Amino acid sequence: MDLRIFTEPQQGATYDTLLTVAKATEDLGFDAFFRSDHYLSMGSVDGLPGPTDAWITLAGLARETRRIRLGTLMTAGTFRLPGVLAIQVAQVDQMSGGRVELGLGAGWFEDEHRAYGIPFPKEKFARLEEQLEIVTGLWSTEVGKTFTYDGTYYQLADSPALPKPAQAKVPVLIGGHGAKRTPRLAARYADEFNIPFASVEDSERQFGRVRAAAEEAGRAGDDLVYSNALVACVGRTDAEVARRAAVIGREVSELKANGLAGSPAEVVDKIGRYADIGATRVYLQCLDLDDLDHLELIASQVQSQLR
Repeated sequence: MDLRIFTEPQQGATYDTLLTVAKATEDLGFDAFFRSDHYLSMGSVDGLPGPTDAWITLAGLARETRRIRLGTLMTAGTFRLPGVLAIQVAQVDQMSGGRVELGLGAGWFEDEHRAYGIPFPKEKFARLEEQLEIVTGLWSTEVGKTFTYDGTYYQLADSPALPKPAQAKVPVLIGGHGAKRTPRLAARYADEFNIPFASVEDSERQFGRVRAAAEEAGRAGDDLVYSNALVACVGRTDAEVARRAAVIGREVSELKANGLAGSPAEVVDKIGRYADIGATRVYLQCLDLDDLDHLELIASQVQSQLR
């Protein structure tokens, strides 16, 4: 079971804070550092000092880390033109020596679009499908050849399809709860399917849908990596768990029901339940980015029991 650290910087974080967490992620032996792609805080937090851009952040981290994988859960398709996104991701992959992964979603948070003047189209899912076809098509076009695409929402003519990523294939992550279109899209484009903040039972149903869609598309169901994203709140004692829950504005009972909360033993047991239904990777949503002791505890008493 791979454990990856997943951050939500729109809730309030500087680049230096993210760098500190990414370096701790690397030093403590976690597999990867991922971040959300949002420009507006959610809930009651003020979000100070303001948002950071996902791919600018990852470009910086690409040069200041050496081992960990770097990526997004999920890049919002509404924020970037697909040709530009293909260039950005390929460049960051080169800067990292081939450690980048692209999680790409349709975009959903309408308020942040209004706040920063970003169009919020109605046909987001159909656009996402074209974006995936364009980004992966640009990367897979042979050097010296060109890429042309004539879609409903995007048109590219004689693109040189450059630059290329350092990796022969940048892993693509697709995720969500949709019962029909999402599994079909994952079956066609994804190397990994991620379901965020879902119970074991809901995850099992969705993983089954994706496997079935993959097989219908001519792929083996196990050709994809299956993963979960879950909030983490781990403590050595009940008091420590309660303190960490209070800092992020959550109730312990709710976190235990819907996330990975409690003692290290409790969390290991719950991760094991996700492993039993086919998950091989968990993204630990860490909301208090100043609590590096939390990461150390998870590394020493949770991660160490999963290897």
